[in-house]
Amino acid sequence: MLERGWFNKMTELLKLVEDLTGLSGPSGSEEKIRSFIRKEAEAYGDELFVDALGNLIVVKRNPDGKKILLAAHMDEIGLMVTFIEENGFLRFSPVGGVNNEILSGTKVIFDNGTAGIIGREKLKEKETAGINRFYIDIGAKSKDEALERVKIGETATFYPSFHHMGPRVTAKSLDNRAGCALLLQVLKNLPASLPNEVYFVFTAQEEVGLRGARTVSYRLNPDYALAVDVTRTGDTPEPEFKMDLALGKGPAIKIKDSSVICHPTVVQRMIRAAERINVPFQLEVLERGGTDAGSIHLSREGVPSGALSIPCRYIHTPGEMVDLNDIEGGFSLLVELLKDKW
Repeated sequence: MLERGWFNKMTELLKLVEDLTGLSGPSGSEEKIRSFIRKEAEAYGDELFVDALGNLIVVKRNPDGKKILLAAHMDEIGLMVTFIEENGFLRFSPVGGVNNEILSGTKVIFDNGTAGIIGREKLKEKETAGINRFYIDIGAKSKDEALERVKIGETATFYPSFHHMGPRVTAKSLDNRAGCALLLQVLKNLPASLPNEVYFVFTAQEEVGLRGARTVSYRLNPDYALAVDVTRTGDTPEPEFKMDLALGKGPAIKIKDSSVICHPTVVQRMIRAAERINVPFQLEVLERGGTDAGSIHLSREGVPSGALSIPCRYIHTPGEMVDLNDIEGGFSLLVELLKDKW
């Protein structure tokens, strides 16, 4: 039997994911995302502030308990204009892990609303396309006309396109707006009193080196930490990496990735919380990639850290895909976990 209010919670979750993925927030320019999350979160924390690097921190106070940091990054990958050709085409460099193979024909949008299409120069036989072979066409006929719409240093992101397919959704920037939505849902549904002091941190500049997590963990000096992010799956035909992860089989409890070996205490607490409430979960070993936990666990003299992952197909493309049931399972797991006295 479904718990009471399940449909309403899923509807609210779907709306949060749609709203968040509809906004642009490349690394270093997270203002729109931060503003949206701040409005959603301000009624649920005892304190809310933004630090110098742009991280948004929402605090649930309990000075007698351990300090728990939960982190989800706000930023997405993007393309920054580096040069404008005389005929109006824009050259660019990547902001974060952009996959060149999916760029040609992709629609992008700048913060000021200017839209464009990515084109590619003709390649010789067996030649691979480096980022320098691509350009953005904004319909300008000259450099002067292009400069009226876009300046050097401005950043474009993939054009928003949200689709709901049963329990699954596809959109750009589900990495990591899905994690942001999950943390917001947890914040909104916690009891007034908690056994620990919990810091909900929506971090900046994760996609370019886990930067926001590094500074905020140094400032807060938590006793334990948990990153919430997406992860690859192994459930598509001939995946790049063999992984025992699939959409719809529950959130993943991370064991290891390129940036962190998760602390056994955190891993076991997460497993016990999931088992207590019968939430299906998966175990994750990611061969390539990392999360904010990679920076947090090395802060100061070290922070025991782990990660909760949402399985996601087609990461860093305009059509990432997640299953809402996995996010809902992660929500239930985290709410249960935060009821424990650490």
